[in-house]
Amino acid sequence: MRYETIKMKQKYFNRLFSNGRAKLQLCLACGTSLRSFVFGRRSSPSPAAALALLVMLFTLSSEAEDAKTSSAAGKILYQNNFEKAELGGVPDEFLVLDGGFTVKQEASNKFLELPGAPLETFGLLFGPTLESEVAASARMRGDAKGRRYPTFALGLNGVSGYRLQVSPAKDALELYKGDAVVATAPFEEKIGSWMKLRLQVLKTGEAEWKVEGKVWLESAPEPEKAQITFEEKTKPIVGRATIWGCPYAGKPIQFDDLAVTEITVK
Repeated sequence: MRYETIKMKQKYFNRLFSNGRAKLQLCLACGTSLRSFVFGRRSSPSPAAALALLVMLFTLSSEAEDAKTSSAAGKILYQNNFEKAELGGVPDEFLVLDGGFTVKQEASNKFLELPGAPLETFGLLFGPTLESEVAASARMRGDAKGRRYPTFALGLNGVSGYRLQVSPAKDALELYKGDAVVATAPFEEKIGSWMKLRLQVLKTGEAEWKVEGKVWLESAPEPEKAQITFEEKTKPIVGRATIWGCPYAGKPIQFDDLAVTEITVK
């Protein structure tokens, strides 16, 4: 009878093997030791020892699950895909620095568009005011005309903060701090299709911050690692996220899926 009971418990254990919390709870509920569940042995340690072992393992399992949660994506602080925005206008929460940004529609997709003229750099601010432990993301699309190429960028920490810029004429990604280029990286993807941009600022030490950026085609998987990085020794200024565009090619630049996300650090 005892052997049949053990076999029955093994069956339940195997079904729940992928869930550490469940199997430990099952051990406690059935009044047997983890050892007998795992090895199918009829012998078992003393009840006190088995209980101590189970409590310890249950605690470790809980801590592991909590750690997994803490490393997950942080809270979304702001997002706008323009699907509820009125055509021909600009959402009220944006602060347009300059430029004729308007909401347009192509098929069923709405987006924000910067016209192809004049040939200057224009931008706007969006989202909450933040310093670090934050990431901004967006989709952008610009096209070339002959040998003329646009530039478009995503920024954090306000107008004088950091800016991740796609510069197709240079086959490069450029990371700006204010008006100064602080890092460059090769980037040879052909423009004309939607691209995704992500820029983040993280505090890494007592007086150290890391600014990281990545850009990839919407049709391709996201790069695992940052493509461009800047080690900052000066405390970042507090500011909002930004988008920028310069239509050097004389063609419109589109922006969509703007988002600001809090980065959860373990």
